[in-house]
Amino acid sequence: MRHRRTTRVAAVAALAIVVAAPMAGAHVTVDPGEAPKGGFATLSFRVPNERDDANTTELEVNFPTDTPLSSVRVQPKSGWDYEIERTELDEPIERFGEEVTEVVSKITWTGGAIGSDEFDQFHVSVGPLPEDADQILFPAIQTYDSGEAVRWIEGPADDGSEPENPAPLLRLVDPEDDTGSGGSGDPATPGDDAGELSVENVATQDDVDGATTLGIVGIVVGVLGLAAGGYALVRRRHT
Repeated sequence: MRHRRTTRVAAVAALAIVVAAPMAGAHVTVDPGEAPKGGFATLSFRVPNERDDANTTELEVNFPTDTPLSSVRVQPKSGWDYEIERTELDEPIERFGEEVTEVVSKITWTGGAIGSDEFDQFHVSVGPLPEDADQILFPAIQTYDSGEAVRWIEGPADDGSEPENPAPLLRLVDPEDDTGSGGSGDPATPGDDAGELSVENVATQDDVDGATTLGIVGIVVGVLGLAAGGYALVRRRHT
C-alpha cells in the first residue's frame, strides 16, 4: 500500500512539473532569435495566451531609442489595428545619405483577440540593425480583456539566466563573409577569379553537352540496330 501511494505521489508531482514547464516558458518572444548586424530583418513577435479565462486583446512593443532603427514597417494583420508612436532623436542619424530625426518608439496592436490555448504573431520589418551592439530588447506589454497587463520588460541577468518576465530579445551576430551571395554584403564584382570561374563553368557545360549528345546518338544507334535485327528475323521466318 505504501509503495502504491508513493508511486501515485511521484506521478502527480511529475505531471505538475510537465504542465508547469510550458507555462513558465510561454512568454512574448521575437523570431528569429538572431539577425546580422547592419542588415535588415523581418521580426515576428509571438504572443501566446497564458490565461484560461481571458483573451489577449492588446500588444504593445517598444523599440529602442539608444540604438535607433531608422526604418520600421508594419505588416497589416487581419482583425487587428495598429498605432505607431515616434520619438525625436537627440542626435540625428543617417540612412542612405539622408538625415533621420525621428524613429519609431512604440507599436500597439488592438482590436483582435487571442483566445485560450491560442497564440498569434505580429510581423515588422526593421533596419538597418546596429553594428555596435550585440542584442536589442523589445519590452512588451500583453493585455487581457480581464484588465490584466503582463509586462515582458526584463533583460537577461548578468549570469545569463532568464528573468521571470523576459523581454523579447534579438541577438545581433556578425554577417557572414559571402561576397558572392549578393545578400547583406556587396554584390560580387567580376575580376580575374570570376573570369577563371566562368571558363571552368563553360568547360563543364561543354562536357555535359558532349556527354548528352553521345548518349542520344547511342540510343538512336541502338534503336536502329533493334529494328534491323527484328526485320531480319521476320524475313527469315517468312522464307
